Amino acid sequence: MEDIKPSLLQFISGEDFFKTILVVESADYLADLQKIFPSAEIFFVTANEDLNFPDVKTFFMDYREEKLPFAEEFFDLIIGDLTLEVVTNPQDIAAGFSTFLKQTGCFVTSFRNIRHWKVLERLMRGVFGGIVSRFYTRTEFERLLYASFYKEVQLLPLKKNAPPELLERLINCGFDNFDDDLQTEFWLIRASRSMPELSLLKSMFTKEIRADFSRILHRIEYDVEIADSVKKFWQIFDAEGIFPDYAAAFIRSVVIHRENFYKNVKKYSARPEIEEIIEATENLYEFDNGNRLL
Repeated sequence: MEDIKPSLLQFISGEDFFKTILVVESADYLADLQKIFPSAEIFFVTANEDLNFPDVKTFFMDYREEKLPFAEEFFDLIIGDLTLEVVTNPQDIAAGFSTFLKQTGCFVTSFRNIRHWKVLERLMRGVFGGIVSRFYTRTEFERLLYASFYKEVQLLPLKKNAPPELLERLINCGFDNFDDDLQTEFWLIRASRSMPELSLLKSMFTKEIRADFSRILHRIEYDVEIADSVKKFWQIFDAEGIFPDYAAAFIRSVVIHRENFYKNVKKYSARPEIEEIIEATENLYEFDNGNRLL
């Protein structure tokens, strides 16, 4: 894989707290990640047997061909440049990585932009060297990640500006330059398994609690033993210290018929918190401009 400037750490913020990290082939990130997360357990997968780093658990294998030897939902972060560029089935690899991520985890990678002016200029001259590599557009890569079970995708551009006369020529030929895409050589990506609002819930509560809470929500939604289900809803709410905003995000993520759900809760309980939850749900709806948020 072609080396690019290691820039993926732009996606690491002070709010991140990664305990388990997998670096895929991109050794340049190891030292910085050790400094940023000194208590983290860092793993490195590479096909290059000449590489060795202290305090890093290294696995010499080809991630494109061999199954990674890790438990499901083990990593907080999987990071590596151009990881989906030289693979036979990129969706298999992307979806495979997602199974190794915790529900609150993220996959950070990059891809080269086939719409960059350098690629287009070479094509205009009848030259193309991407025989063994996959080139992507931004839209294609986003679709690939969403189809691989990621819920939120963030992008940052790495740009190399075109000669002004060439850029003008491309635009005049009909190439749209949305988001300055024609001058973006690489796109950097952070793909999360959960939306931010739901990630907080998942980080606070165990899978078992979330599953139980989700089951109760569906029972209320579909009129199953409503009085008992509403009672259990508030029992979980109180026992786990769930806040109205968190409950609203969770309800919005799993309940389809929210109007019927709230009607049932209000009919079989007099808890004032339900109005706060409804208001928080409506705020989420307005923030999302009426579309699916979670």
